[in-house]
Amino acid sequence: MTPRDMNPFDVRSIDVSKRRGRGGRGGRGGEGRDMSRLLSDFGHELPSAAPALHPPKDARLFRHVPPRGARRPGRGWASGAAPVSTWRMTSEQAPVLWPFISTPGLPPTGAQMGIDLLSGGSFYADPLGWVLDDTVPVTNPNIFSLGKPGRGKSATTKAFCLRMMDFGYRVLVLGDPKDEYEPLCRFLGVEPFAIGHGLPARINPLAFGPLITGWDQLSAEAAQGRAAIVFARWLTLVRGLVGSQRIGDRRVPFGPTDEVVVKAALAHLTGYAHGNTRLRETTIPHLWRLLDAPTSELVAQCRYADERHFLDDTRMLRDALGQLVSGALAGLFDDHTTIQVDWAAPIQSLSLSRLEPLGDEAVGIALTCLNSWGRGMRELAAPGDVRVVVRDESWKQLRLGPEAVKSFDADLRLSRRDGDVQFAIAHKPSDLLSAGDSGSQAVAIAKDLLHLADIKILHGQDRAVAAELETMLGLGPIARDLVTGWAMQGKGRALWCVGDQHYKVATVLHPIERNLTFTNQALAAAG
Repeated sequence: MTPRDMNPFDVRSIDVSKRRGRGGRGGRGGEGRDMSRLLSDFGHELPSAAPALHPPKDARLFRHVPPRGARRPGRGWASGAAPVSTWRMTSEQAPVLWPFISTPGLPPTGAQMGIDLLSGGSFYADPLGWVLDDTVPVTNPNIFSLGKPGRGKSATTKAFCLRMMDFGYRVLVLGDPKDEYEPLCRFLGVEPFAIGHGLPARINPLAFGPLITGWDQLSAEAAQGRAAIVFARWLTLVRGLVGSQRIGDRRVPFGPTDEVVVKAALAHLTGYAHGNTRLRETTIPHLWRLLDAPTSELVAQCRYADERHFLDDTRMLRDALGQLVSGALAGLFDDHTTIQVDWAAPIQSLSLSRLEPLGDEAVGIALTCLNSWGRGMRELAAPGDVRVVVRDESWKQLRLGPEAVKSFDADLRLSRRDGDVQFAIAHKPSDLLSAGDSGSQAVAIAKDLLHLADIKILHGQDRAVAAELETMLGLGPIARDLVTGWAMQGKGRALWCVGDQHYKVATVLHPIERNLTFTNQALAAAG
């Protein structure tokens, strides 16, 4: 074949295979000629083109990795794939385990409580922050924690209090019936106050609180405004204490006439009725003694014909107060306050465990007095002075009748004004129904208390409580089954109801927190 017969562009007719080794024909260094070299040998020069300029490639952000990882040291390569489990379920059951439509997430602010098992991320609790965030369906920061004993209510409450302290919150435990908060107080360097018969600590529920500061320098209008707040709080307290007493199966009534008499007597005892600029602090025994031996001025002011008319008409009121002074309140709430509370401390607790032998009614009366005193101490709180007010065993106060329920209701309604987080703890929703007979005013008010707390923490409950969860709280079947099923399978599990949004949360405790929140010391010692 001659060069003339050769097609220079037919690469199939050219042997361009590489020959390796020494002595290869026509090659350099043992290699064959390429196309350009071959054509050049036959007198044909190919035109040369300028090399193409390609822009540099960007570094790849993601690279393909085999299912078992990169097979290199330190790259996490696995010799075998993890087994995959097979599940069979209906379309109704699937969203419970695998939420195809997850609840909108909450902002990561406040106390980190644990794991949100619906999204797989951390769950943060920030009641006041939720109220200020229009995207979260919460209008008040109050919390109701409900659950069967032993399901982790106390541990979740203490963990919430301890972690909220990192954000400037302080804690006020208004009555600790079982001394559960004493280890937490001592861990923070605070000694709790113990209230009981024979103990030096006394609380005066008729104390003025911060409102008495600078009273003599107030204008007439400002003094009247403060007086309205103080006397309204005192009337709510006395109404609750009198209504806690019984006449057979009925509660002692507290009507408008009784209210006029008590308010007039308190105004006389403090000196407000006489226009004094320096008011005197009074006590419940002083109130009872004045009503039992009224002055002519008090009789006339209350529009009674004479002293006999006054005594006959107020007999039931005076007997109810006298029974309290000589009974449940004796030596506890019948004198001036003897404790000095450090309100700058991270936590303050008032222990009531010494009253347990006296029964639930005595503890309920003590809780009513402490709630009134605590509300008075929080008047005129400085901006930014926010607290978590823990109300443990709140159902014991609600069982004292409609007036005690109204007192508790007033505390919850004032949370938006005071900026405090009211944290109430009970066992089950029907505890609120024990405030009175079915269909009574007390039961109606107690049911409304649940609506004054937009945040509900529902720990595990027996299936017998399922109907209560659905009727009183409006839970659907899926949420109800979570409370009676999943939440019962481990401590700290709870359904957090934030407005109308539900979150499946498992509280995670640090080992130090676990020791501080352990409440089964007696059972552990017996075992």
